Amino acid sequence: MADRAGIELDVLCKDKSPNPVLFCKGDMPQNACFPMHAHEWGEFVYTFSGVIELSAGDRRYLVLPHYGIWIPPGVTHQCCNSKHSQHCSIYVESAFCQDFFATPCSIEISALMRSMLQHLQQTPACDTSDEHVRFLRVLLDQLRAAPRIESYLPVSSDPELALLLQELRANPDDNRSVKELARSLGITERTLARKCRNKLGITLLEWRQRLKTIKALEMLENGQQVESIALDLGYSSSSAFIAMFKRVMGKTPSEFSLHVAAGHSRSI
Repeated sequence: MADRAGIELDVLCKDKSPNPVLFCKGDMPQNACFPMHAHEWGEFVYTFSGVIELSAGDRRYLVLPHYGIWIPPGVTHQCCNSKHSQHCSIYVESAFCQDFFATPCSIEISALMRSMLQHLQQTPACDTSDEHVRFLRVLLDQLRAAPRIESYLPVSSDPELALLLQELRANPDDNRSVKELARSLGITERTLARKCRNKLGITLLEWRQRLKTIKALEMLENGQQVESIALDLGYSSSSAFIAMFKRVMGKTPSEFSLHVAAGHSRSI
């Protein structure tokens, strides 16, 4: 993150708003970073296109089209990306954050919430009308009730597990079995499964699928063909990759690409 170009943080309108909730939107250019910062408002971060890396406290999160990130008031955080992205933030006054999540987390976005966010994308930033604020409060009610996870792609400080995850991130086409991966670390398959359950909160299989999905999103946004992506991610056929992607994202790679293209056309 440190090697990326810094961009000015422009959220001053929230300090002047008479309302307890505020919607802001913007673009992040390629290889850019907001500065490390904290504020007294809670913040929900969502991306309409692109993948944003967000560091909050000692954790790293990924803002994906089906997930947003909640940042409680006072938590130091930073957003960076490698590709151009369109994003938004919903700021919530600290007094209204008491019944929200107490720690940073990923929030799963339902079809209804996604439609509401897409509607907001077409509205002026920092709108303070009563109708707009009522709409935002309904969205906040949906966010409070939504499923959450600690991190979409969790990391671990366990030396053996951290080494393995680093290898898999560098080689997403690695198709070795859990047994083979455990053997490479000099531990048993059962020990590796236990480490994943205790340190990551998910199985190694699910972690690898999430990794492949993230890589696939980046490749699709770069215009890479499905057949090429499937090969790069170690799938024996494009149909196997398409089935995995649809299971995780709720739409096929082609449908996702059309959604991205529509989002870019709206921003021109």
